[in-house]
Amino acid sequence: MHDDIIKIVKELVTYPNEEEWFEFKENWYQTDGIGEYISSLSNAAAMKGKSEGYLIWGVNNTTHEFTDTTFNYHRDVDNEPLEHYLARYVSPDVDFEFAECKMDDKRVVVLVIPAANTTPTSYKGVRYLRIGSSKVNLMKHPKREAALFRILNFGLPSIVNMESEYQDLTFEQLFVYYGVKGITLNERTFKKNLELLTKDGKYNLLAQLLSDNSHIPIRFSLFNGKSKGSTMYAVREFGNMCLLMALDRVLDYGEVLNVPQADERNRVVERKEVMLFDMDAYREAIINSFVHNLWVTGNEPMFTVYEDRIEILSRGTLAPDQTLEGFFAGESVPVNKKLSEIFLQLHISEKSGRGVPKIIETYGKEVFEFRKNSIVVTIPFNRLDLGSTTQVATQVATQVGTMGEMDEISKKILAFCIEPKSTKEITEYLGFKERKSTSRYLRMLLQNGRIAMMIPNKPNSSKQKYVTIK
Repeated sequence: MHDDIIKIVKELVTYPNEEEWFEFKENWYQTDGIGEYISSLSNAAAMKGKSEGYLIWGVNNTTHEFTDTTFNYHRDVDNEPLEHYLARYVSPDVDFEFAECKMDDKRVVVLVIPAANTTPTSYKGVRYLRIGSSKVNLMKHPKREAALFRILNFGLPSIVNMESEYQDLTFEQLFVYYGVKGITLNERTFKKNLELLTKDGKYNLLAQLLSDNSHIPIRFSLFNGKSKGSTMYAVREFGNMCLLMALDRVLDYGEVLNVPQADERNRVVERKEVMLFDMDAYREAIINSFVHNLWVTGNEPMFTVYEDRIEILSRGTLAPDQTLEGFFAGESVPVNKKLSEIFLQLHISEKSGRGVPKIIETYGKEVFEFRKNSIVVTIPFNRLDLGSTTQVATQVATQVGTMGEMDEISKKILAFCIEPKSTKEITEYLGFKERKSTSRYLRMLLQNGRIAMMIPNKPNSSKQKYVTIK
């Protein structure tokens, strides 16, 4: 227990603020106040999917420094040990426990409180809950009380157990996407295999996300400055389609934004090109924002481009079983388990846990910001000082403008591929120098069902050719 307590305290003091399931005190003592905290933290832990809540003495609430508490949990209340007194009034029986340890040679006391199970935890007949940093009577918040009962009876809301608002869903894009990946979905069994139905046989939120119209907007907002107070000069829409296709389009859009900068400094023979940001880190941050977004809130990830950075925001916080230490170490604990499994099946992501460590290796831990209801990853621009403070914004704006040309190029590919053509042939026809540029257009046409592979079961075959779907 002692080693576990040290690990718990070390973890909790790394949070920027108190969460609803743990509270810091220094030497505070009030008998019934502790009882009310047992109720509120137990219920809050259940609401957040945590196994335990914690009341901790010996930590400054603001600085999170250890203060060497004098709190005595062995005291008596009217000749009855404090722990016994509290246990008599807590209902149902919750096996809470006091423990202590030394942190930086200073005494810390921790009250470990199991999460509510089956029914809410009460103290002296009153059910309490934490809202933010406040302890409240649960009866005065009927919606939260109802939500707690639902969680205790059915578990935390998830994209699998939450019924979709829309039941007239179609899945043509999903079948195309799987086909491009060399996997054939069975029309009879795919709903069951991908867990797209609730226990009542209704389409769930996962089905909505993977349908031809997810009814969820996903957009990039571009600002010509360093804040949202500056001019917004473009918005790119990628939503209201199968989430998998939306993800690919957002990833492809990163290549549009990643402007190569011509570095003429100290040039001898060849001009050096410096990319605006690290594409691998961008890819990992985007995939994480999709797979770990708290879709049950009805909110989508948000992507914002400024003059000096890209901000990638996903809704929600860490998965209930995840810790900050585990997060930074790359331990994979998905917020949306089934969506994560689908990403793995399609080789969109891996279970190696390399995503976050890759971002940290490139940019450091400081690019992660943990807000109250969201996580933000900031990808800074490696902007060369070439004498113009607005060069990158101008370059990106120009690149954004070229997106309109994609339709023309797509039309050329469709016209050329009336007869099957290889990537090399298409590249030469378009006048591109590299096949990579051609592949980007082919991928989008494949996802939209406009072209097909001649060898769908071997997408990377050297003999692969593409043909227009008439």
